[in-house]
Amino acid sequence: QVQLVESGGGLAQPGGSLRLSCATSGFIFSTRHMSWARQVPGKGPEWVSSIYTDGSGTAYADSVKGRFTISRDNAKDTLYLQMNSLKVEDTALYYCSQGWKSTFKTRHQGTQVTVSS
Repeated sequence: QVQLVESGGGLAQPGGSLRLSCATSGFIFSTRHMSWARQVPGKGPEWVSSIYTDGSGTAYADSVKGRFTISRDNAKDTLYLQMNSLKVEDTALYYCSQGWKSTFKTRHQGTQVTVSS
């Protein structure tokens, strides 16, 4: 059974930082491109970032480029998102997903990030 469990969200001030983690199981992590996406209530999902299977390639949405960094540890089957220079508009439910530029989400996934002063 595929499991993706996000953690690391919380409350941050504008300009602050958070590091999200996504612990995975139930599939061969090292063979899958992985993505982060986010969603705000009432809006559709927004792709944030993706990373190649071996970490050699990454991509970012324009809205987070230069501020967020995606990474992975294939030995730990874990995906990360380092978020710096946070903005109020980064407030959302963040979740990880298998695939390149994927925004697929299961019902109980996600970690809430709230950026507020």
